[in-house]
Amino acid sequence: MRIALYQPEIAGNVGAILRLAACFTVPVDIIMPMGFAFSDARLKRAAMDYGAAAEVTRHANFEAFDEERRAKGRRLVLMSSHASEPLPSMRFQPDDVLLMGSEGAGVPDAVRDMADVRVRIPMAPGFRSLNIAVSTGIAVAEALRQTGQFPQ
Repeated sequence: MRIALYQPEIAGNVGAILRLAACFTVPVDIIMPMGFAFSDARLKRAAMDYGAAAEVTRHANFEAFDEERRAKGRRLVLMSSHASEPLPSMRFQPDDVLLMGSEGAGVPDAVRDMADVRVRIPMAPGFRSLNIAVSTGIAVAEALRQTGQFPQ
């Protein structure tokens, strides 16, 4: 299981996701460019001392990320508030890559169309989306639960 962040814009969100990744031993792929410097104090504050324990790979662009993902035979699972597959119906595989779009724009249509599966987290009517770090936590927890990969 891996988390991929598509051109993240908010340092605090990335920091929270790195903390989550360290706690659950889930590697993170960051697809550049980012909307802030990787050394940003807000990222470090949100990640606390857990950030250094996260396994992070930065990719120059989506094409570089996707080439590596395909070479390793990993399925791309896009998490999107616009997807039709609800999270409770999704069946995760142990080597899935959970792709989270940027906070402001999500992912471009071309990236969306490359996803093997597009999944949404159901919410009460009238709400558009959850915070990206919260969404990542929900999706990763469900994927780890289904695949028996929670740390012991």
